[in-house]
Amino acid sequence: MEAYNFETTIKPFFWVASEKTFSVCLNAGSYKPDIFDWRKDDGFEGNGYDWASLAKVFVQEKKPEMADEIKFDPEADMFCAYSTNPEKLKEFVLEFKNTCEDELAVQDLVSRAELD
Repeated sequence: MEAYNFETTIKPFFWVASEKTFSVCLNAGSYKPDIFDWRKDDGFEGNGYDWASLAKVFVQEKKPEMADEIKFDPEADMFCAYSTNPEKLKEFVLEFKNTCEDELAVQDLVSRAELD
């Protein structure tokens, strides 16, 4: 059996660890750029802010128990979620990526995402 590799599993998201905070980031536009296409008329571009909006809906609806643990700090070209709890952040990114891989599930979330 192949050894589980967290960093490979979450690609193109990437893990950043610092002294007290852990982050998971994504270069906006590098992953599933078409997710936001059908909301272009609403102003969605697929930038870091749009990804954060999508992630917020995901946490609110699918993982409300994480709402106090996971924070977001997006920029135009980068999505970033962070936490002081690495296990919660790992759980978040694994489940968020799984949801993004499910076209119907992610479109459902995008339909309720709000522009920041």
